Parts: sequence; structure tokens; C-alpha cells
Amino acid sequence: MEDNSSCSSAGTALSEASFLQRTLERLSSTQCLKVSTEAPVAVIALQRYLSEQPDSYDVTVTDGVWRAKCSVHPALNHLVHSNTLRTGTDVSITQCSFVYSERRLGHGYICIEKLRCGGERSALLPRIQDVASLPMLVKQGMERSVELQSDVPLQVSRKHYLSLWNNEDPEGDIWTSGSPSSHTVLDVSNITLLSSLELCFRNTWKPLPLLVKIIHKSRLRYYGKFGLKIDYPFQAYFEVADQSGTMSLVLWNELCPEFYQKLSVGTVLYIQNYSLKRSYSNRSHPQMDHHQMKTFHSVEICLNARNPTSVVTVVSAKSVLPQWGLPEVSYLFTTRLQLDELSNNSACDVICLVTFVGRVERVKSKGNKGPEKFWTYRWIHAVDGSSDRPFILEVFSSSQPEVFRRICPMTYLVCTQMRVCRVEGSLPYLTSSCETETFITGYHKGQPYVSDPRVKTFIQWTKTLTDNVVLQKTSVGGHYCYPCPPQTFTQSMADASAQVPLVAAADLKKEMETLQYREHRKVAIQGQIAAVRYTKHPKSTESRGTEEREQVPDVAPDVCEPNTQDHPSTAEQTTAPISTAEKISVRGIKRRIQTRKVKKFSLNLRSMAAKRRLLEIEAEEEQEEEESDSGSEDAPNVADSQQNQDSDVISWESSSWPKQKQEVSEYLCEGGLHQDSVSRRFTLDEKDVLLQRSNLQPTHWTPEQSADTPPSCGLSWVLPSYNTRHKQTDGHRCCIFARCELR
Repeated sequence: MEDNSSCSSAGTALSEASFLQRTLERLSSTQCLKVSTEAPVAVIALQRYLSEQPDSYDVTVTDGVWRAKCSVHPALNHLVHSNTLRTGTDVSITQCSFVYSERRLGHGYICIEKLRCGGERSALLPRIQDVASLPMLVKQGMERSVELQSDVPLQVSRKHYLSLWNNEDPEGDIWTSGSPSSHTVLDVSNITLLSSLELCFRNTWKPLPLLVKIIHKSRLRYYGKFGLKIDYPFQAYFEVADQSGTMSLVLWNELCPEFYQKLSVGTVLYIQNYSLKRSYSNRSHPQMDHHQMKTFHSVEICLNARNPTSVVTVVSAKSVLPQWGLPEVSYLFTTRLQLDELSNNSACDVICLVTFVGRVERVKSKGNKGPEKFWTYRWIHAVDGSSDRPFILEVFSSSQPEVFRRICPMTYLVCTQMRVCRVEGSLPYLTSSCETETFITGYHKGQPYVSDPRVKTFIQWTKTLTDNVVLQKTSVGGHYCYPCPPQTFTQSMADASAQVPLVAAADLKKEMETLQYREHRKVAIQGQIAAVRYTKHPKSTESRGTEEREQVPDVAPDVCEPNTQDHPSTAEQTTAPISTAEKISVRGIKRRIQTRKVKKFSLNLRSMAAKRRLLEIEAEEEQEEEESDSGSEDAPNVADSQQNQDSDVISWESSSWPKQKQEVSEYLCEGGLHQDSVSRRFTLDEKDVLLQRSNLQPTHWTPEQSADTPPSCGLSWVLPSYNTRHKQTDGHRCCIFARCELR
């Protein structure tokens, strides 16, 4: 119930306490289980956990005097999905209630039901010296509530938080870091070999201890769903080896938070009280032919916290003896020159110098039958000196969040178990697999690959480079589209499982409204071109300078251009102001498309006179480019060009457009590139700011978050600088291949 009058009178009698303290005191009244208030606070933490929603969120806020851990009402979840409610900003709580737990005596918490979001950055947080030192606000009598004081969800049925933006990354204090190892003397006289485990599986006798080395490590798999009676539904695969061969080892449930971050490739384990199960046939496996060892696929080793309680001992590197006969970890490093010879879907390892890293994007996982979940990934360009062309890497989160968000230009990057992808019309690229691990500068020490001859050769090559020269070829952030969309759209319109779904014009707005933060989605639209406007792009000294730098091979593009076999543009080029290139209305949708410039522009227009005029303008522009490239210093001023813009505009309309225009019910004019969709030149001085801008919104606010780094938020609709048409296109009907994303 809600009793604003009684609460208001009670509030005036309170001393000038903090906003949060006054709010809790009003909620403590037996007549005020729900209050309308005006509590300005700053968001310092936003945490996710699985529930029947399927996701629920806890938010920690502060008014500068107290901290309060509150539950977010499910009606506000969309604010988190769109990154409107986020850490590091101010919000005003306008309605909240107090929720008592029916399952635990003396447990309750504030639930925020309504709030108003403030600006892009907090005005309160910079004035607080140490947020962590502020006391936690707890209702009187509930001081012993563990959920309010520790890193666990407020709903008592949950024991842990999930990563805010994906399910693969470890999140929270339950994940034990570091690698404590045993220096005790082990009795290895009574152990069994992996080759003997298949026989053990067919018998009932208890298997003997194992002594193995980890040679591959997979990312975490979260298999939780609402109603599942498992506190920590995690799973992780490892490939382990001894002198007899290799076998899969599975870490289950509670053991994942305890051991996953302690175990790495090269770690030696002494295992007791394990169980054996038949291998799961549908899972992926790393390619290990280069190890030249026998692989046992029929059974897998299972480590559980109970039934039986497994005993896992991490053996220190100094305690490992040569007579144990454990194999060395082997790698299959491939140079960029060798990449062109590899077949599709083959596996390889790479070591390279990063020259471009795009911002982190999200995509919904395919074939997911449980709660909706996202994968996070980013595109990377890197070189190794063997070719003028860079590696193009699509790197997904590999349960290494610290490494993933610190990837930046000028770092040495190692990616293991990458898969070759070949797409017609584009250069081959590498994408990560479930078994991929990534390492950057600062994380290489102690890794087995440091002694690999191909790694040493790469290090020798980097010593010949000059930092200033490499920096001129680097960029960071922005959206990256690869492989390039086809010039001719040949996808069958009747294919419901197509990679690029066909969206009706009437459903386009609904499709865009369902996008979540940093979600990337490709769609195809079929319609009728009814109006076209061509704008001549003014040339300037700045643009001419960037065009001269287009030959730099290591700088990544923002959006692929047609027929581009190498790197279509530089980072500085994409950060220049983007002019209007064309305006297209597609059966009830009028869209304004902004792009850097249009070199190739051809439409099958009904009016041949208009088409000829367009070609004449294109020829004039190309002639001006040739004159500029020959050394002309008389490039027009941008302001003067804008004054004469109207004289450079030629437009065409279908004869049916005036009638169709009357039937248009809504216009979608979100065209153009947001600043966060465009890559920027990388500099070491701005490293932290650039990385914050290109990474996802953090779960916890820290003072290191730059005030000059506004978060990405809003809708971006981008079409390529050319039209990809369906093969059955007639004079006016076309299918436009595009992408839309929520920043």
C-alpha cells in the first residue's frame, strides 16, 4: 500500500539526514511499505543474476553519506538492457518499497520501482574520495543480513552473480584467482595412466590417482536456468595428457569458482577421487594433431564437489620431475603469409602485433533453448611482419575478462586454437573457438609458448620496429563490419533460417526497438526506391590529406566498401565529418543515409535524363580528385562548399512518389554514424580513455573512469555506401543489406 501523506509528515520531523537514510526511515514505518520520494543518488554497482525474468538486477547507490544495495523492479529491466541505467551516473529514485523475505527471518531490502535517469556522468561521485569506505545502509534489526553486506544477490535463492553482458566471464568474489600450488612430496608410485581409464570405466573398481598436465583449456560454460536446483551451474573442459596420451577433463559446478582461474595450460595436477563418464559427443574439441599423441575420446574425467568429493592438487613447477614423463605443451603457430594456404575451418595459433582493435560488440547466441544470452566479441587487426596484409581476427570472450578488455594497439597478442574462415569476395579471417585463449603484453610470463622458436622469431622482428612509425598506423574503437557484404544479394527470400533475415518495412521499427546495448544485428529490407537525392561531397585540405594516407595497410576500416580486397580507409578518414550521400524512401520509410563519400553510385532509374546527370556529376568529381592528386592546392573551403551545396544537388522522384508519400505513416531518420561507431587514432597518452570508450559499461564504478568518456547509448542505423540488390531486382524494387545496432 502507499500512504504519502503520513510518510510526508513523518519525513518533515526527521533531522537533515542523508537522502537514503530518510527514505529507509520512511519505509521502516508500518504504514509506509511503499513511498514516493525524490532521492538523488549515484549508481556505483549494477549486478545481474538469473531468475524467472529470466534476469534480475541488484543496484548499489550512494548519496555521498551511505551506500544502499537495492533490488531493481523487473519493470525497469529495459533501462539496463539499453544501458540507460548504468554505473557512474546520477539517478533520482521516485518510488520504492521494502521487500521482506518470506524464506528467511530478518532479511529484507529496498526495491526501486520507479526512477529518473540523469545525465551522462555523475556530478556526485567525483566529490567522494573513497566510495568503498562509505557505510552500508541496513534496516535496524537486519544488520546480520549476509546478502546486504556481501557479494551475493538479494534474492536468497541465488548464490552468485553473472557477468553483466555475457555468461562466459567469471564475475564476483566467489572466483578464486591466483595459482597456489603444492610443494608437498607426492606419492606417484601408485598412479594409473590415461590409457587404462577405459578399462576402469567398464569395471566397478575404484580408479587410481592420476598425474597429468593440462595442454588445453576451454572457456566457461554456464548452463543455469530458472528452477535448476544447482547453486553454481558452471562447467569447464580441459584437455590433459600423460605419457600414454590425452583425454578430456571436466570441472563441474562448485569446483569451477574454486579452480578455474587457478588452472592454466602447462599446469600439472595430481587428481584423486574422480569419476568417469562417457564423453559428450556433440561438444567441440581442439585440434591436437601436432601433439602427436594418442587421444582417448570414449570417456572423460569428471571432477565434482561431491559424489565423490574430488581431491585436486596443483603441483608447483619446481616439484615436477622429468622421470614422470609428462609431455611438453605444443603449439601450431601460423604466420600471416601461411594463412592463405590453410583450408577453411582448420585450426592455428597466432602471435602478432595489434594495430587496430574495434569496440566490444554483442550478438545473441544461436540455437539457445534456455534464457536469452549474448556473446561478446571484438574485431582486431594485427601484423607479424611476414606479409603486408594483417591478420583479421574475430575474437570472442574467452572467460578472460581482464585480458579481453585490455587488448589495444602496440601490444603483442597471442591467440590459440583460432579457426580459419573463408568467405567469397573477402580475405580469409580467423575466428575464435570454445578452446581459444588470448594473451597480451603483461600476461605472457610463464606461458609455455614463450620458448617456441616461432615466438622468438616474432620477437626478433618487433625489435626492428620504431614505436612512432607503428603508432601512425594504429586505431582503436568503432564498429567494424567484416566480411564485406556481397554486391549482389543472392539469399533466398523464402529461407526462414537465413543468416540475414528479411524484415518487412512495417516491422522494421519493432525490430530496432528490440535491440539491446551494443547488440549487432544484420537485416535485409525489400522495397521500392521512390526518391533519390545525390549530394556532391566537398573536398578540403584535411580530406585530401587523409586520402593520401589511405595506402597505410595496417589501419582498420569502419565499414567495408565494395570490391575492397585490402583496407578501405584509415581511422582519421572515418573520424572526419560525414556528409549526406543519399536519401532513399523504401515503401513507407524515408531514410537519410550519411557516408564519407560515394565513388560508385548507380541506380536503375526510370528517368534516363536524371541518370545521365548523376553520371556527369560523378565524372566531374573524379576529375577533381585527379587534379587534387596531381598537386593542386586550390581545394575549396568546407564552409564555401556548404554555401554552394544546393547547386550540386540533383534529385529524382518516381512518378508514384507523391501518392505514396501521403500513405507514409512514420519516418525513420536515424541515419549516420555515432561518434562511438567510428575508430580513432590510437595514442599512448589517451590509452585509458580510448579503451574505456571501446569497452562495455563496467559492473562497478571506479575513480579511474574518465569524465571525458561518455558511455555509448542510442540507436545507430547504417547502410553501406552502395546498394546490394537481390538478383530478381527490376527497375525499382531492391533489397538493401544493412546493419542496425544499439550503442
